[in-house]
Amino acid sequence: MGTALVYHEDMTATRLLWDDPECEIERPERLTAALDRLRQRGLEQRCLRLSAREASEEELGLVHSPEYVSLVRETQVLGKEELQALSGQFDAIYFHPSTFHCARLAAGAGLQLVDAVLTGAVQNGLALVRPPGHHSQRAAANGFCVFNNVAIAAAHAKQKYGLHRILVVDWDVHHGQGIQYLFEDDPSVLYFSWHRYEHGRFWPFLRESDADAVGRGQGLGFTVNLPWNQFDPELVLVSAGFDSAVGDPEGQMQATPECFAHLTQLLQVLAGGRVCAVLEGGYHLESLAESVCMTVQTLLGDPAPPLSGPMVPCQSALESIQSARAAQAPHWKSLQLQDVTPVPLSPSTHSPEGRPPPLLPGGPVCKAAASAPSSLLDQPRLCPAPSVRTAVALTAPDITLVLPPDVIQQEGSALREETEAWARPHESLAREEALTALGKLLYLLDGMLDGQVNSGIAATPASAAAATLDVAVRRGLSHGAQRLLCVALGQLDRPPDLAHDGRSLWLNIRGKEAAALSMFHVSTPLPVMTSGFLSCILGLMLPLAYGFQPDLVLVALGPGHGLQGPQAALLAAVLRGLAGGRVLALLEEDSTAQLAGILARVLNGEAPPSLGPSSVASPEDVQALMYLRGQLEPQWKMLQCHPHLVA
Repeated sequence: MGTALVYHEDMTATRLLWDDPECEIERPERLTAALDRLRQRGLEQRCLRLSAREASEEELGLVHSPEYVSLVRETQVLGKEELQALSGQFDAIYFHPSTFHCARLAAGAGLQLVDAVLTGAVQNGLALVRPPGHHSQRAAANGFCVFNNVAIAAAHAKQKYGLHRILVVDWDVHHGQGIQYLFEDDPSVLYFSWHRYEHGRFWPFLRESDADAVGRGQGLGFTVNLPWNQFDPELVLVSAGFDSAVGDPEGQMQATPECFAHLTQLLQVLAGGRVCAVLEGGYHLESLAESVCMTVQTLLGDPAPPLSGPMVPCQSALESIQSARAAQAPHWKSLQLQDVTPVPLSPSTHSPEGRPPPLLPGGPVCKAAASAPSSLLDQPRLCPAPSVRTAVALTAPDITLVLPPDVIQQEGSALREETEAWARPHESLAREEALTALGKLLYLLDGMLDGQVNSGIAATPASAAAATLDVAVRRGLSHGAQRLLCVALGQLDRPPDLAHDGRSLWLNIRGKEAAALSMFHVSTPLPVMTSGFLSCILGLMLPLAYGFQPDLVLVALGPGHGLQGPQAALLAAVLRGLAGGRVLALLEEDSTAQLAGILARVLNGEAPPSLGPSSVASPEDVQALMYLRGQLEPQWKMLQCHPHLVA
């Protein structure tokens, strides 16, 4: 249905009128730099452009007090000295005569985006706004934020559309305490924030930014740092701050712009893809512009570029994850099945009075960040787009599929002699129908390896599925793939003579015993329950896959794979985050009509259908997964992150 981009040039009107080193980084160029880069990349032209409207005072009143709205309204007629005096009553705020107009536009942009998504006019979108919003509270401006744009959008979605489950994901480097305060007793809004904390030494220096702040009253457990699949949201709102990106003077962190593409793509598997991102922080213009482009192109359905660098979590991140899990365990049954003992904090991190000292510019963290190579922003980010995003190679002429207009049905086939040479070692490929299917697969795979096709779907007779997959793996490794990930479901064993040289990672999900046969050959039972299937994806497959960093992914649904359409779609959607979206799905001909259409749409960038809420994973699934993680963790460090099993 498309992607909306909501903007209004009037939001560039506000700027600092006096000297204030703390506030000077929140400037109009934040918007113009991002918009210019979107235009240069041709991304704005692919979006539905909406001109932001002002939020009404009644809409602002969904979360803000009338007195506070009135106070901000009065700034329109104040002089410079009065504005400076009023600004000094709040933390890290400056007012301008245009602040009320701009802040109403920022809030209104979020409302327009929610309306467009929930009425079906678009699938998702980004509101490019300033001032940001996630720090502002019911009766107070805070941290450059005047009106709480995302909180107003959430309240509007509840009131106008009757939504009961809204997920707010806040990836800004600073804790969005304003959103937390506004919804901490509301179980219909799950506030999921990750932010820099430094044991209370990082702004906003709040005790309630720690992992053990879990909400209150009926909202206990709904202020969380918790993987998103539990909540089954109807709408995802993103407080999209980019101040954790490399080079940012506020966050002093090292997230590359590609990280935000992967975060966005993971969120798109929720709520039927109804994702509304609203700009928050981000103060390094180059880094901000690149990160905004990454987010928008992912919302548009483009594959996320591969992540660079070693996939090894740092110790402080592991401590934070474990502390958050321990704090949430009383409220989520899935966490009660595992060891969630909180990691003790080092006494050296706290002052004798018990309050950690503020983390000030020039401290050790700043120096470490400053020493990071600036080349992280110079790396090429946008891979050349293939001429075909998704191709489907089917052999049965009587199958009719309803496909997006840019998904092609491939007619070509590899040369007969070449196909026969690859088929010769396999008796099951000797029959004409199997040979025909293999020729189509080889032609499609070559197109992907040559960069002409991004992703594809091929079919094979059930009796030849294992042999066809074997040929696909060997062909991929011999024709350009450096690291190939194969996810095989059903009765598809790893070829016994395939080298254990680190070039291929084989993950069997097939209903047999859990076994780590080697670092590069893992077998796990196929969980029957939805919760077990999700746990297998989140707790095993994705950490292994991101640690391996493949440049080609094969996913094969063989005999007895047991997946329904929504499960297969979710699997394809998360695998699409790898290898720049270069994913080839191999299906049995008997199941092609049921699965090919949905997989083609997902590989082409559409959101998968929701699996619905899930129950606690079975003890057998938990035991198998924990056993495998324990076996593989020494070699695959991403497994140390220990994501919980889905509730």
